[in-house]
Amino acid sequence: MAELGVNIDHVATIRQARRTYEPDPVWAAALVELGGADGITIHLREDRRHIQDRDLRILRETVCVKLNLEMACDEQVTQIACEVRPDQATLVPERREEVTTEGGLDVAGQLDRVRQSVERLHGAGVPVSLFLDPDLRQIEAAAKLGVEAVELHTGRYSLARPGQDQARQLEILKQAAAAVSASGRALHAGHGLTYRNVVPVATIDRMHELNIGHSIIARAVMVGIERAVREMKNLVA
Repeated sequence: MAELGVNIDHVATIRQARRTYEPDPVWAAALVELGGADGITIHLREDRRHIQDRDLRILRETVCVKLNLEMACDEQVTQIACEVRPDQATLVPERREEVTTEGGLDVAGQLDRVRQSVERLHGAGVPVSLFLDPDLRQIEAAAKLGVEAVELHTGRYSLARPGQDQARQLEILKQAAAAVSASGRALHAGHGLTYRNVVPVATIDRMHELNIGHSIIARAVMVGIERAVREMKNLVA
């Protein structure tokens, strides 16, 4: 059964829109746990557009489930991660002009740079996951770095129209998932998954963890965060 990690960045986005103190992602994390989530995911971006350093440090002290820190291969953020020591660091690409993370990390094209971040995190005792497109070349490169997990980028599947297009993207994910498992890495997935499309991904063989944020927070606006998490958890299960 896949575990559910809930990304609470969008709670911080609402707070930062007014640069005030509410809604507090720390409070949101507590409610997410009560809803049954197996993990809390946050992205400490270089531009600090939503999650702040304060959030990470308090969440490290208060979160009782797995704390997954998404981060770029950035010197300053890597140093913070080594000091705070989340339960997992997920290395992702990052561009200032993007609205959200677009595409997977190009490990094959910047192997040495990614290796430096992986080695520093491992030196601090932090397990590492790499956020990758379902591309066999990238998965092979990731295996060379000795990371614990690979998170497959599900954006193309999530945007695909139901029918043949979505089925084709699901098959690409399945082939990539098989390669991840064969390489000995834990299999994770995420990006753009919703209540309507999550089940086929959750039931991919050996799927260990799904990280979902926007759809849950959008649902929570209507029904409350505990119920929104519980409904997604039931689908993932």
